[in-house]
Amino acid sequence: MALGYVRPARPEDAGEIARIQLSTWRTAYRRLLPRHVLDQLDEDWMAQQWREAVVSPPSDRHRLLVAVEQADESYLVGFLAAGPPDEVALAPSEEPGTLGDNVAAITDLLVEPRWGRRGHGSRLLSAAVDLWRPDGFDTAVAWAYQQDKATINFLTSAGWQPDGATRSLDVEDLLVPQARLHVSLIEESTEPDGEAGALDG
Repeated sequence: MALGYVRPARPEDAGEIARIQLSTWRTAYRRLLPRHVLDQLDEDWMAQQWREAVVSPPSDRHRLLVAVEQADESYLVGFLAAGPPDEVALAPSEEPGTLGDNVAAITDLLVEPRWGRRGHGSRLLSAAVDLWRPDGFDTAVAWAYQQDKATINFLTSAGWQPDGATRSLDVEDLLVPQARLHVSLIEESTEPDGEAGALDG
């Protein structure tokens, strides 16, 4: 019987986190982003960035969590990265500081597609909420591609809702629209029914 759990990322997880990120992007976003952009991504460079995020996080409120499936062997199958909001969390019309220090911003929430619908996304989100509240956050936000219905459905099933902010990312002269979702951490949210496809903002 397979068991799943969530733990903080370790430096030695960086390579696998990068592999999961590339694998998920190339599967979930193959119709959203130009193929050559996805093909040119450097897995080694991405692994180094994740290693830095574990070893030297920007603050003690930045979190990088990994989901593990444990059967005969243990496999990293997904991850969540979040922290206080920076400019990446803002809508185009928002000034720095608009969201406030009480808001947690998800930058990545990814579960490798072959491990989908096994509760890993739900466990990652639940573990993050358990850390956000003691960290002083009372709201969380996340950007999702508007065409990424798997991620949007996953988050809305957990009680998240669009907050009205939108933006379009310019990827090789292709504008890819995103919507920002938010959720209150003060009230308990329901467990999501689905599984995260891909989320990055």
